[in-house]
Amino acid sequence: MSDVYTLRGPVKKDRPAPSARRVERKSLSGQVLGSVDLEPTIFGLEPNVAVMHQVVVAQLAAKRAGTQSTKTRKEVSGGGKKPFNQKGTGGARQGTVRAPHYPGGGIALGPKPRKYDQKTPKKMIRLALYSALSDRAALERVALVDNFAAWDAPKTKVAVSTLETLGLEGKVLVVLGRDDAVATRSFRNLMNVKTIDAGELNAYDVLDADWVLFTDATLPQAKEAN
Repeated sequence: MSDVYTLRGPVKKDRPAPSARRVERKSLSGQVLGSVDLEPTIFGLEPNVAVMHQVVVAQLAAKRAGTQSTKTRKEVSGGGKKPFNQKGTGGARQGTVRAPHYPGGGIALGPKPRKYDQKTPKKMIRLALYSALSDRAALERVALVDNFAAWDAPKTKVAVSTLETLGLEGKVLVVLGRDDAVATRSFRNLMNVKTIDAGELNAYDVLDADWVLFTDATLPQAKEAN
């Protein structure tokens, strides 16, 4: 017990120092332009599985509309008249044919509109994102290109050819900037590709993808870790 607790309370688990990882920087034609050191505090962490799970669950819960609704006995139309006399029938007394046990009656304890939102601290959301990026970096599933400036017009076949040239298979998450409108329109018709603005990058989309493709402008830097 003394190894876990002190007079001031429980001791936090020591996590290993961030790992140094690199990624090849390529052009859209597949030519290697060099290598880039990934920020250790973003791509080199030991993934916190518990935090990632909690944040992803909260994110998926927030997508639920929560508009499901059933009618109670007082909301079902009709049934204002007592179906039969209170006494003398030999059966149980009934007040309305809109009671839950009647066909066409109201629903007992049915779902009503509600919100599924969960409050998640910003630090937890950030840690989940960095854990997800670190997991993909550890699996060498992070790719980097210089930019998409060479694309002057949106063409789906050019996007398909580029992914094949870069060797990106499976589900690909392409992180784009605000000036990459042509690239966004080029990728949008591909079922296995999802584009996302760099400012909207999140843990769920990173974990849902086999590859994460960044550009020089959208690659997270050290200043974003502070």
